[in-house]
Amino acid sequence: MCGIAGAFGFDSPVSKGDIVLKMTDALSHRGPDADGFYHENGVSLGHRRLSIIDLSDTANQPLFDSSGNYVIVFNGEIYNFKDIKADLHDYPFKTNGDTEVLLAAYIKWGQDCISKLKGMFAFAIWNKAEGELFICRDRMGVKPLYFYEGNDIFLFSSEVRSLLASGVIPRRIDRDALLDYFSFQSFSCPDSPIMGVKQLEPGSYLRVKVGKKEKGVYWRLYDHGGSGSLQDESAIKKEIKRLLTNAVERRLVSDVPIGAFLSGGIDSSAVVGLMAEVSSSRPHTFNISFAERAFDESKYAETVAKKFGTVHNTIRLNPDVFLMEVENALSAMDTPSADGVNTYVVSKAIRKAGISVALSGVGGDELFAGYPFFKTFLKLQSFSGLFERSFPLRKASESLLRGISNVKFQRILALMPKSDLAIEKVYPEFRRILTRSEISRLTSLTADQKGTLESGLISLRQEFSRLPKLSQVTAAEYLGYTQNTLLKDTDQMSMAVSLEVREPFFDHDLIEYLLMVPDKFKNPSYPKSLLVESLKPLLPDSIVHRRKQGFLFPWEFWLRNQLRDFAEENIMMLGESSMVNSDAVVGMWNNFLSRRRPVRWTEVWLFVVLGYWMKKNDITG
Repeated sequence: MCGIAGAFGFDSPVSKGDIVLKMTDALSHRGPDADGFYHENGVSLGHRRLSIIDLSDTANQPLFDSSGNYVIVFNGEIYNFKDIKADLHDYPFKTNGDTEVLLAAYIKWGQDCISKLKGMFAFAIWNKAEGELFICRDRMGVKPLYFYEGNDIFLFSSEVRSLLASGVIPRRIDRDALLDYFSFQSFSCPDSPIMGVKQLEPGSYLRVKVGKKEKGVYWRLYDHGGSGSLQDESAIKKEIKRLLTNAVERRLVSDVPIGAFLSGGIDSSAVVGLMAEVSSSRPHTFNISFAERAFDESKYAETVAKKFGTVHNTIRLNPDVFLMEVENALSAMDTPSADGVNTYVVSKAIRKAGISVALSGVGGDELFAGYPFFKTFLKLQSFSGLFERSFPLRKASESLLRGISNVKFQRILALMPKSDLAIEKVYPEFRRILTRSEISRLTSLTADQKGTLESGLISLRQEFSRLPKLSQVTAAEYLGYTQNTLLKDTDQMSMAVSLEVREPFFDHDLIEYLLMVPDKFKNPSYPKSLLVESLKPLLPDSIVHRRKQGFLFPWEFWLRNQLRDFAEENIMMLGESSMVNSDAVVGMWNNFLSRRRPVRWTEVWLFVVLGYWMKKNDITG
């Protein structure tokens, strides 16, 4: 796992080299083990290395092919690199790692090599003879890749802050992109918080030459899956077990010890159980334990660890540790997100224990209908026809939407008389933090239009309609919260402490198959029943049927007490910008403190995080 950066364009190779040196230095936390640079003929590449596969200096990057014509910088892991290498008989390999295999595969097959890759990756390859830079990002967007195109230069990097370190890009917030941040707590792909900086979309590549830039798409989530194509329940469960086992086994490829997050929930327990089945050594597992019973899950983790014979590590933390780490976590954020503090603290504790690679169960809820909204959406579809025939709407809706928050209830309820309740209409309301009217009141943004996420979902209405209903939710979650918040936070918070996290549930083979599974099999009779029964008898009943807990920290209390001065300082700082309505934001803060009007802590936190990030990175509005 690493950080990559590059520049293409400037006439002066000296200035371009200086730029990439600054950009690469800003990525040191992503790769503390080695750095490397290449400057020649209009291009400059930089790399920071976290050594995972082939720990020798020979595998340091940038890496050249045997002819010296091709140069690569690579961030990620190609899990099946040994299989690909077996088809490259004629290449004179000098390393034992996946980077050189990727380079040799590109030389032999060109961009078609991407279809052979199983892994998480962002890479750039320079072809000297053609004067062409090829950059590419993995299918699910696990690894980030940002770029900026000016009048005479093209820059790319693993992080926005690295691009800013170049000194080339104006430090100005992208106001249009803020609409999605205030709506859904993070910036939606392909936007970024900085004007002119874009994310390369997952499953995409760019070819860059002087005066020419060509974008291509090699994989799209919604191209996979079809309603009702699978009908044998036993065969479905068998295939899920095979695919998930393969996904876990692939992610054990490493030349350093591998650990696993183990909360004691279904998803992490499934990953650990399969690790124990396929690994020749005992897995090292890590659980964060708390004295407070309200959110301590250590006893469940110990049950799983004992069952599978893991080398188990319990890391006891006081919830106040999270409180003390808030500013460190916010400083680690490459792009603002209202989530992620938990991931930072847990990753830091695991890295401190000497582990640099860990498997995570993140993604199980999105694939196996683990959130309440999955069942709610199914019910909404079954009742949608009745709404048009004057069904007693409110009474039915109260029963239908029982169990989700009152705010979400009201927003979805408002759609019912006038909407067809398709996924592109309902999903944004399920994930929305601030409504467009609230954004208009609190900021100077033009909020009467749809943002990037909503517009994207609407444009894919026809493609989504071909998927089973629960798969539509999975696809919407991926394009929304999963891609823009969950995966982004996992990467930026773990890599901030030089920890590589691998997510078996985001294996593209597994996802493509699950999108085809009909709702009648995926609709859970108990939490994630299809996953549990596919792996049966792997998971103990005490794990499957326990009450889900998770990190339920008292953010509302902290913001009114221990974090009050910190929050107020950043809210007031943001209030000095013309992009917010200062009086309205201060009024919201005062209402939150006094409880005179209902204000959720998440609404306040959006402004705290943004204000801190802008101040930390010297960003103007």
